[in-house]
Amino acid sequence: MVQVVNGIDELKADHREVQATFDRINTLAPGDPQRREVVDEFTIELVQHAMAEEMYLYPAVREHVPEGNAMADREIEDHARVEDLLKHLEGMDADHPDFDALVSRVIADVSTHIYDEETHLFPALAAASTTAVLSELGEKIRSAKATSPTRPHPSVPGTPPMNKLLAPGLGLVDRARDLLSGRGRS
Repeated sequence: MVQVVNGIDELKADHREVQATFDRINTLAPGDPQRREVVDEFTIELVQHAMAEEMYLYPAVREHVPEGNAMADREIEDHARVEDLLKHLEGMDADHPDFDALVSRVIADVSTHIYDEETHLFPALAAASTTAVLSELGEKIRSAKATSPTRPHPSVPGTPPMNKLLAPGLGLVDRARDLLSGRGRS
């Protein structure tokens, strides 16, 4: 029997995975080539996570949570800033002079975003939603992550319907590029 995980628990598990990669990168010395591999790992996770949130979490917040529009807009702005940082990091070697500063900014911005979601947005959504809504949200999020892009695409809209239309195609292209380059296989 498959255990049904609600959307909030699914996203919190993603947060723990991302924080674990942040912990790993912080144990590596500046300039260590493995830092590039860890950045690729957390970039893949962050991009897929953000796309799933933009496709399904934030629309649910807008629908169910009082003041949900403002909350969702703020979180989408956070995603845009992080995605821009990830785009700058893409392809940058670990010994590049800007690499460590950009990694530190990503970690700080994402950590703040996680804290905000877990202390404000998730509790508000849980209080305003039914178990059925949260379970369905979990299924949608898992499905979205399976087909979402693995690389930052700052020009892709952060709201439906365009993100739902573009994500699967970009995800297919990104996965093909990753397969050919070996990216994300460590």
